[in-house]
Amino acid sequence: MTKKVLIIGGCGRIGSSVAQDIANHTDAEVIVTGRQPRQDIKQPLQFLALDLEDLEGLRAAIATSNLVIHCAGPFHYRDGRVLKTCIEQGVNYIDVSDHRSFYQKVINYRDEAKTAGITAILNTGVFPGISNSMVRQGIEQLDAAETIHLSYVVAGSGGAGITVMRTTFLGLQQPFEVWIDGKWQKKLPYTQREVIEFPKPYGKTGVYWFDVPETYTFAESFPVKNVITKFGSVPDLYNHLTWITAHVFPSAWVKSKKGVEFFSHVGYKMTSVTDRFSGIGVAMRTEISGKKGDRNVKYYSTMVHENTAIAAGYGTGGVAQLVLAGKLHQPGIFPVEQVLPTNLFEETMASRGIKIHRQLNVE
Repeated sequence: MTKKVLIIGGCGRIGSSVAQDIANHTDAEVIVTGRQPRQDIKQPLQFLALDLEDLEGLRAAIATSNLVIHCAGPFHYRDGRVLKTCIEQGVNYIDVSDHRSFYQKVINYRDEAKTAGITAILNTGVFPGISNSMVRQGIEQLDAAETIHLSYVVAGSGGAGITVMRTTFLGLQQPFEVWIDGKWQKKLPYTQREVIEFPKPYGKTGVYWFDVPETYTFAESFPVKNVITKFGSVPDLYNHLTWITAHVFPSAWVKSKKGVEFFSHVGYKMTSVTDRFSGIGVAMRTEISGKKGDRNVKYYSTMVHENTAIAAGYGTGGVAQLVLAGKLHQPGIFPVEQVLPTNLFEETMASRGIKIHRQLNVE
């Protein structure tokens, strides 16, 4: 019997990339949703008009599905109703959630998900997502890890649409806790710039503290003392503009919904111009310090893709492919690094042409 995949928010840039990846790598029937009727959805994809406020419609759509993938961000605003409904209906769940606040809301359903026998995997995509599995891949090369330093850079809009702009500006609103020296400490977003050497075409690029789910979940997933997550943009002009937004504009502007919409639309219009020469790609770099035997070592890995949205589709689509094939089944709720084995991660990335370059240095 053909399996049905329901992609909530499947008409956005990330959702459509996920849908296309699943269509390319599985025989599943893929249904994408959006709030308004669409005439431009092409076979083999199907369209369903669905508003998340329509709880009965949501329940009915989930009840006839084998897998639900939640791509309707920003997740700062989401309350977990999609996952809750999946638990009630006994349907497996994946999402592209990208903020700790959402994780902290839905992890409270962990026991319910386990009792219902559903596998719920959070934080898939590119970052979070592929980045999480790159870190797990590295941790497994060491006997003991002490510090995870994870850096990301996105060119222009990343091809990911205005929702990602909203996510960026929402991430500037509050100090957040980071795991340093084995305890939680406060950091201000977009501070402590570092210049990181990324692979070509990015080279040396500035990155800043940024609140992503990995900052929070890695402290639970791995026995490390420090977790550092830093994000930056190219051209570097956007880093300076983002810093100004976070630290110069009145905080009331940055924290208001109108302010977020204003900054997001301005940023999106600017990147629609600069994307032409900056591209819309992504690069990620892991640096993991620890021990192998009695020696201090550092493990490095990097990944580059020319289109951030497509890379996110690969990350989520790969997880979906494994769940649909019955290769990834673990009842409960998990961030992706806790449930996706490295061999299966490597298998799905290789099948999509993603190359992860790795190096282990003895100090």
